Amino acid sequence: MLVFDHIAIAAVSLPEGAAATEAALGTQLQSGGQHPDFGTYNRLLGLGPEYLEVIAIDPSAPPIGRARWFHLDAFAGPPRLTNWIVRVPSMEAALEALGPEYGEPVSLRRGDLRWRMAVPATGLLPFDNCAPAMIEWETEPPLAALTDRGYRLEALTVSHPRADVLAEKLSPHIDDPRLSFVRGLPGLRAQLGAEGETFFLS
Repeated sequence: MLVFDHIAIAAVSLPEGAAATEAALGTQLQSGGQHPDFGTYNRLLGLGPEYLEVIAIDPSAPPIGRARWFHLDAFAGPPRLTNWIVRVPSMEAALEALGPEYGEPVSLRRGDLRWRMAVPATGLLPFDNCAPAMIEWETEPPLAALTDRGYRLEALTVSHPRADVLAEKLSPHIDDPRLSFVRGLPGLRAQLGAEGETFFLS
């Protein structure tokens, strides 16, 4: 079974992405860390049982010799919501169910955190990056280190010209009423709530 883990906002630079996200939500993000294997770094916001990640290429990182996850090598333009990530109990079982196009398992670590991600060789996930990335945590997720400011993920809409095909492929494996699929240009739109207010990220 696939379970929401986090959503990711990509940016050309992390300061720009953090500033745009903080302005949109009216709150500050917390420090994340560096990902040496993919030459990226991030900042985070707790969403209760999930979290939000703002991620960008780390300009201080050396060349990594592979495509970066989330197709960040090709990212351009203003910060925007580009990916949703689902937690899986077994990466091998998830890849068998969904297909090898979702990537190869890569073992990663940051500080005390240990996890595996399925990353395609090109960095681009199926359905023009609108299919979920998959993560298998080998330690607890970083939620305990994030201050709960009351923000929650209330809805995630996945738009794609073949949204019906993606929905059919995923529906046997994820059961979450917050998730919907609509036909349209490739993209994501998240609805967050906090203290009676509603915020949208896309």
